[in-house]
Order: sequence, then structure tokens, then C-alpha cells
Amino acid sequence: MKTPRKKFDCVEMMHKGAEKVRRETEGMSREQELAYWQRGTEELKRLQDSTQKR
Repeated sequence: MKTPRKKFDCVEMMHKGAEKVRRETEGMSREQELAYWQRGTEELKRLQDSTQKR
């Protein structure tokens, strides 16, 4: 039996996301990288709050 072609590849998405983070944080100091992750966390919390209020 032939396996159907996947429309979405979770591992590929994970690798692309990791590469994007590597590019964006390349050359950052520890403090800059910490601020990068804190901004992302705050953005996610705002998104979650707005989604829950609907």
C-alpha cells in the first residue's frame, strides 16, 4: 500500500524555526539573547490573552 504524501511536516517546521532563531540571535550577547526570548514570551502572553477574551 502506498503511503499518502504529507501536507504538513512537523519536523521540517521545527528545523526551519530553529534556523530562524539561530539567524536572529547570531552574534548576540547573553543579555541580548535573554531580552530576545523575553520579548517573545511577552508577545505570546499578549496573543494568548487576546484569544482567551474572545
